[in-house]
Amino acid sequence: MARIKRAVNAVKKRRKVFKLSKGYYGAKSKQYRAASQQVMRSMAYAYVGRKLKKREYRKLWIARINAGARICGTTYSRMIDGLKKAGVDVNRKVLADLAVNDMAAFKKLADIAVEARA
Repeated sequence: MARIKRAVNAVKKRRKVFKLSKGYYGAKSKQYRAASQQVMRSMAYAYVGRKLKKREYRKLWIARINAGARICGTTYSRMIDGLKKAGVDVNRKVLADLAVNDMAAFKKLADIAVEARA
C-alpha cells in the first residue's frame, strides 16, 4: 500500500486556522494548537452571540415602547393588547422606531390601542 503524506493538506488546514486567528494576542495567533483552541472557542461564542443579539434587541424595543407608552398615558402591555384588539399589525421594531423618531404617529397608535381596550 502506498504511503500517504499529508504535507499539503496539513498546511492548508493550519493556514485556515491561522487566517481565522489573525489579531489574537500572543501564542493564540502564532502557535497552531493555541490558535486552534481559541478559534474553536471564538466560533462557539459567535454562534451564541448571534442568538443573544435577537433577545437583546427585542428587550431594547420593548423598553422603548414602554417608555413611549407611559408618556402617552398607558403601559406597554395595555398598548400591545389594544393594538391586537384593534387589528393593527405593527411589530415591536417599528413601534420602537416610532416611539423614538415620530412621537406624533406613536401617540395616534397609543390612542387607537386605548380606544380598542375600552
